[in-house]
Amino acid sequence: MKISKSLPIWSIASPVIAWLLIAGQAMGAQDIVGQVYTLLLVAGLFAGVLAAVFHAEVVAHKVGEPYGTLVLAIAVTAIEVALIVSLMIAGGEATAGLARDTVFAAVMIILNGMLGLCLLAGAKRHGEQTFTLSGVSAALTTLAAISILTMVLPNYTTTVPGPSYSASQLGFIALVSLVLYGTFVLVQTVRHRDYFLPEVATNDEDTHAPPPPLKMTWLSAALLLTCLASVVLLAKMLSPTLEATVLKLGAPKAVVGIIIAAVVLLPEGIAAFHAARANRLQTSLNLALGSALASIGLTIPAVAVVSLMTGWTLSLGIDVKSSVLLLLSLIVATLSLGTGRTTVMQGTVHLVIFAVYLFTAIVP
Repeated sequence: MKISKSLPIWSIASPVIAWLLIAGQAMGAQDIVGQVYTLLLVAGLFAGVLAAVFHAEVVAHKVGEPYGTLVLAIAVTAIEVALIVSLMIAGGEATAGLARDTVFAAVMIILNGMLGLCLLAGAKRHGEQTFTLSGVSAALTTLAAISILTMVLPNYTTTVPGPSYSASQLGFIALVSLVLYGTFVLVQTVRHRDYFLPEVATNDEDTHAPPPPLKMTWLSAALLLTCLASVVLLAKMLSPTLEATVLKLGAPKAVVGIIIAAVVLLPEGIAAFHAARANRLQTSLNLALGSALASIGLTIPAVAVVSLMTGWTLSLGIDVKSSVLLLLSLIVATLSLGTGRTTVMQGTVHLVIFAVYLFTAIVP
């Protein structure tokens, strides 16, 4: 993405328009305009996504790697956590499985859909691509540990019937998740920063372009948070219409969670896709795997605190079918990214697994 010395008008206008649409929805504009307003909300959502990607690129280019890839991942996840926690508080015990469903959908979308599309697009354009194996190995190791501990192990503990942890177990797992994610961020940004940097310099003109001015960077950072917040709120507003459409088509209700998770992850997905096509696969992998880690490492502790404070049971364990798909995804990711080189083969395998995940979600 070409970054100039000043922000384009559309990148500033998009979040403003999105928030105006949100305000209009709150004041009952949809009741007056009807379905046309729903289309405007959809347009505002995608405009917010594109603006978020642009501002994330600006901030990332200023702070450099690997700090830049953390900007979008943590920002999206923090807002996603706030959305889940607010829905849990509003919905009460009926939302016991909301965090599990959202986190699992996010991990499968990132680990198979986003990763597969980036590998395939990059390999199609550049043939074989390379990356630093040490950083990816550290990310996959951490992701495997957090995923199994939070979404599989609850099915096999005996203090309380699965798929839930007891209060002490939940508190311990929340602490473990924070420790693992915090250690990964420390390794990525301080102790072993070189693990997450490209092995060789690319010829991408945007990579070597002068960094944007500091004032422009701060403005983009503020607009990035504004865009991401509008995306999450618009997705929440559109979810009842989406749910009604899905049920009308006869698909399971779980499909709604997958679609919402995909929309929330769009900014990260587009940024990772652009990086892969620009032959910056290391940046693309940092975004994808970092997003998956942030999704679990920040969401589980947050919802655990809500559960412990309210006394509500938190259902974390996924079913057998989902466990098989999760384990398959982790094993394939470890093998496909285990050589430091990727081709269209690895991208195709991940996309096939993602297609199977989507198909079995619709036809369980």
